Amino acid sequence: MENANFRYINNLCRYERYKTSEVQIGDIPVGGENPIRIQSMTDTDTKDTESTVEQIIKIIKAGADYVRVTVKDQRDAENLRYIKKELVDRGYHNPLIGDIHFNPKLAEIAARYISKIRINPGNFYDKRAQFKHLLYTDEEYRAELQKIEELFVPFLKMLKKTNTALRIGANQGSLSDRVMSRYGDTPTGIVESVMEFLRICKKENFSNVVLSIKSSNTRVMVYTVRLLCHKMQLEDMNYPLHLGVTEAGEGEDGRIKSAVGIGALLADGIGDTIRISLTESPEREIPVARKLIDHFRSYYIHQPITAPLHAQTNPFEYERRSTRPVINMGGRNLPVVVADLGDRSLAEILPIRGKRIPDYFLSGNKVLDIAGNSSPVISLEEYLFESTRWGRMKFIRTNKQEFDRFMNMHPEIITKLKQTRKTVLILESANKNPFAELRAFFMMLETHIWKVPVILYRKYNERSLEDLHIKASADLGGLFIDGYGDGLCISNEHDNITFTELKDLSFGILQASRMRVSRTEFISCPGCGRTLFDLHETTRRIKEHFGHLHHLKIGIMGCVVNGPGEMSDADYGFVGAGKNNVNLYKGQKLVKRHIPYENAVEELEQLIRESGDWNDRT
Repeated sequence: MENANFRYINNLCRYERYKTSEVQIGDIPVGGENPIRIQSMTDTDTKDTESTVEQIIKIIKAGADYVRVTVKDQRDAENLRYIKKELVDRGYHNPLIGDIHFNPKLAEIAARYISKIRINPGNFYDKRAQFKHLLYTDEEYRAELQKIEELFVPFLKMLKKTNTALRIGANQGSLSDRVMSRYGDTPTGIVESVMEFLRICKKENFSNVVLSIKSSNTRVMVYTVRLLCHKMQLEDMNYPLHLGVTEAGEGEDGRIKSAVGIGALLADGIGDTIRISLTESPEREIPVARKLIDHFRSYYIHQPITAPLHAQTNPFEYERRSTRPVINMGGRNLPVVVADLGDRSLAEILPIRGKRIPDYFLSGNKVLDIAGNSSPVISLEEYLFESTRWGRMKFIRTNKQEFDRFMNMHPEIITKLKQTRKTVLILESANKNPFAELRAFFMMLETHIWKVPVILYRKYNERSLEDLHIKASADLGGLFIDGYGDGLCISNEHDNITFTELKDLSFGILQASRMRVSRTEFISCPGCGRTLFDLHETTRRIKEHFGHLHHLKIGIMGCVVNGPGEMSDADYGFVGAGKNNVNLYKGQKLVKRHIPYENAVEELEQLIRESGDWNDRT
């Protein structure tokens, strides 16, 4: 029987869109039966009409449905009128979205000219978070909520008059001190921050609402959106959902991280509009988003999948599947990377450059370690009926359909798998919905209390490395977010994607899903009109300068609006603090204030050295 406390979608084993209401945003509705919409955000100065219009047109031509612009002051808000007029005069009618923080009056101005307003419940009426530990009595907390309602209701009435949609967009890094005082910086706190505003919307019969919950931490982002779906069901709500991983970064890291986080939700049918937040020119986000959405079209018509739903893991909280350790696999060991040698020999690919060295190598019907020692890869029949391998290290390669058939014919395999101590499964899926089929297999293992470690294997047929990054990350990353899997092996039929690129992709998926850190993690925002320096060039410089510090997470933020909070789990932070000035953080602590931009990289190195976290390049 399914656990109703864990219910956030209708069916864990069948791909179908999560049912939401339709919201009209300009002439392009979202939610309901509409396709998943794509959007991006400008990084120009909103007061500069010409530059902003040109960039909006680039984003629209790339395929975006909506474009969001920064509104940081009254001049920005008033200039939306001229931006919109210029776009219409040039034949572009795509809806514009205004991004508002801290100042409700700006939202009231912007709503006259554009189709949608994005507000952050963490700072729209509450004061900017000071990360103070405050205590509220129940009565004081209710009084604060009443103040918010008194301010919010007139705003909703104004939005009704202007026919302007609303996005309530919470970020993990910008919860109010009030919410954090009661719930902490947790998925529950983030969801409650949204629900407080939603309940007022529902009470006022304002339904033109889209929701988003974002984090740079893919686990937090996935768990929190699932929890929001669950809470909405309990309170009879079904508003459309906007998905995104904040500060995903640039290049392959940004694509992998976005596909892991957004893909884990799209795989469950959740999501009505998405943004891929890359530290690159905003129009470059659109093709990545399109590829990710198109990938899940293949999920629609998949072979039936069954699973014992009572064995579902908690979808709102991380807990790794319990397994017996076999050598360095399973147990409390980090997930391993198994690289597929294909037609190569181990000698051909050694020595492997860099520090991301696979733990094992798949070569036909055997698995090798770095020293060349081999263990056999066998079938279920060989495992059950050949006693010569009893007591020896071995890998069983199978898939769920094959395993189900074999188990029905030979139920004695249940007992043998429970008894064995030197066996690892290599599990693959040819189903068009590999995410659900692999998850169903793990639920079956839990039902029988089999503690055998599992290596996830997936073979692709991609000519483009970017396509492979997106598809593999979307198919497999969510399984690791749910605590499934003790290793990963990815292969590809076309040899234009190299051995190194394949094994680096496995490491990248494990890092993006928070399972194994193998190189410096850079948490970098995509930039917006608040950014007062060249964020793309700065990110390149910082990655080049600090990329050898594999034990660190470094945040690169364009401004202080969400920056300090969004890099909450970073070891060090580089945050814009006005024109050509930078603040430097150690964790959440502001250590150096208003450093001239041209000196900031060297100052950050000095801070890392003083803190004892610097290593010279080797």
